[in-house]
Amino acid sequence: MYQIRQNIATKEWVVIATSRARRAQEFTQTKERLSGDRPEWDAACPFCPGNEEPAPIEQMRLPAEGPWQVRVVLNKYPALLPEGPRVRHFAGIYRWMSGVGGHEVVIEAPRHNWCMALGTVEEVTQTLTAFQMRGLCLAQDPRIEQIIWFENHGLEAGTSLDHPHAQIVALPVVPYHIRCRAEEARRYFDDTGVCVYCQMVEEELASGERVIAANRDFVAFIPFAAFSPFHTWIVPRRHNPDFLAASAEELSALADILRNVLRRLYFGLRDPDYNYVIRSAPLRDVGREYMHWYATIIPHVTKAAGFEMGSGMFINPALPEESAAFLRAVEVG
Repeated sequence: MYQIRQNIATKEWVVIATSRARRAQEFTQTKERLSGDRPEWDAACPFCPGNEEPAPIEQMRLPAEGPWQVRVVLNKYPALLPEGPRVRHFAGIYRWMSGVGGHEVVIEAPRHNWCMALGTVEEVTQTLTAFQMRGLCLAQDPRIEQIIWFENHGLEAGTSLDHPHAQIVALPVVPYHIRCRAEEARRYFDDTGVCVYCQMVEEELASGERVIAANRDFVAFIPFAAFSPFHTWIVPRRHNPDFLAASAEELSALADILRNVLRRLYFGLRDPDYNYVIRSAPLRDVGREYMHWYATIIPHVTKAAGFEMGSGMFINPALPEESAAFLRAVEVG
């Protein structure tokens, strides 16, 4: 059987290649060393305690006094710089603007061998709290339109340092694909009067086939049209466009379910490389009732190739229902 499925929230099409479908366990990684196998401290690591950068680069730490558990520092090699005005330039068909914005690194733990899958809920909550606190500061800058929170875990995901760290990028524009998703959400709301993400949560819970985990505040599921194996969405039950408006209780609940899913990936697939991203409404759109923030986890267990590059569509060789069932069955302790 062949299927081309569509994600109702994004309108993106995905080829579910059932003829070449692989069993979920066939995506298990063959790494010689897992994240937890690294030493607890590395003398050459710039993020390990004792190797901290000079004070001006540090933006915040938790707790504020005593030994730190989370530090936020300016990126040593930033994609954008905080100084200067936001200026747009036009010359015929050419358009550009000054590269102003923010680029910060969130050092998630003092331990070199820490990762979210092996940390405690309290430790993960501290990272999310740092995300929110720094996001609220960056959002005060009138030049900033969009904030992205993300982590690159492993070489295939784009990391350059082993020490556990995430990043925050504050942009002076709203990226095109975020605008497209917002427009699709607006269309769905205009047609039905309900938020498409709230509708997805309701129907995924009713079906249960693709749900990995749930708690009082969040539902983690593999979308019906997941574009790659084990691609997971974590969506708040409470309708809210803005991650910066999440309550302290919701941050703790997000830490609980994020850790839950990452533990299932860690033990079920042997610590695959992955990206996770927090997707929040553009700062000027947080009052739009059709918007809804959420988090995504994208494990790197397959590679995009010519078809994906040429069409913009993805071929998923794993059935989302089977991937979800596999993760539900993983013993995480």
